[in-house]
Amino acid sequence: MQPSSRAYLAAFAVSAACVFALAWAWVALMPLAFLDPEYPAWAAKSDMLARCDLGEVVVVGDSRAAADVLPALMAHRTTNLAVGGGEAVEAFSAIRRALACPNPPRRVVISLNPGQFVHPDLFWERTVRFGFLDRAEVADLAVASRASHDWSVYENGHGDGLTGRVRAALYSLRFPTLYFGSLLKGGVFLRLWDNRRALAERLASRGQYFFGTAPGCDDVAIEGHLAAFRPLPVLDLYFDRLLTLLAAHDVQVAFIAMPVNRETMSASRPAMRAAFAAYLRRYEARYPNFHVVGPTMFGWPDRFFGDDFSHLNPTGARLLSARLARCLDADAASCRLDWDGAVAQTAPEVKEDGAWSRLPRNAFRASRFPESITAASATSSSPR
Repeated sequence: MQPSSRAYLAAFAVSAACVFALAWAWVALMPLAFLDPEYPAWAAKSDMLARCDLGEVVVVGDSRAAADVLPALMAHRTTNLAVGGGEAVEAFSAIRRALACPNPPRRVVISLNPGQFVHPDLFWERTVRFGFLDRAEVADLAVASRASHDWSVYENGHGDGLTGRVRAALYSLRFPTLYFGSLLKGGVFLRLWDNRRALAERLASRGQYFFGTAPGCDDVAIEGHLAAFRPLPVLDLYFDRLLTLLAAHDVQVAFIAMPVNRETMSASRPAMRAAFAAYLRRYEARYPNFHVVGPTMFGWPDRFFGDDFSHLNPTGARLLSARLARCLDADAASCRLDWDGAVAQTAPEVKEDGAWSRLPRNAFRASRFPESITAASATSSSPR
């Protein structure tokens, strides 16, 4: 090989290495510039956790909780840490960090739909990709998977050909090829301004963000397609870890289901609903600080839903949040979650899907929710 050829190849190799290094630095340092539009919501929640800016009440759970619960309408300072595709793994991580704060939350609301117990969801695509869990927490999932003999979440790579261990190592390094699709879709830097604006909005809303905002939807969500409720062992393990951690810190916990549209409620199998309710009641019997508030599944009119996943639109979220604030108030008798008024109360017990439901007296002691806000939120149709 001629000296000039060797010099050319060397220069090409150095140039390629420099470009790769720049891409790697960009991926690691500028995620707002190219990641998906949902990323700012996750970043806002991570930021509030890092700063311990949480308040008295914290909400964890799935995308319905992320969209449906408006902290601005709660009686006490509330932070919504629920995330799209969130399962017990993400909830446990968020609560563990929250309880390590100098002034940890005194109350926790958990809301997970049945599907988030029985199917692996977006762990790698969102949770790890967005940096919500650190390397040690991802490694802990591997340990939990081994202990539960259930690798369904950890090895759910959706056909990328990588093992969970290799994928975890590459994500911990922010290896740029894993983000190539987002770089292309985001035009390398074209999402920066929209994502910055979205981050500011999510911080201002204390973690709440909408998915669908249509003026109604009658599509059947996941509950209508579940043949049975059989929680994955690894997700059951994390749910138990979550409740054990909260019990150790003597934190009052409410499990509160989010509504689904009428079609989803009608399509869901009674046996599946009963199994889900029974599952939660067993944990309620095991942990005195854990209370199932209201029905474990209930339907609302279609006009309050914004998409086919049964996320509430702004009108529905305002109404649900106003009612939820009542449920967390000292006046538990005013708690109304489902549309027909069959709800958990201080007394007597109400039977729901084959399991007994009751809101323990004074489980969540708080000041009365302002009547003026309740009335306004029930009639407004625009986001606050």
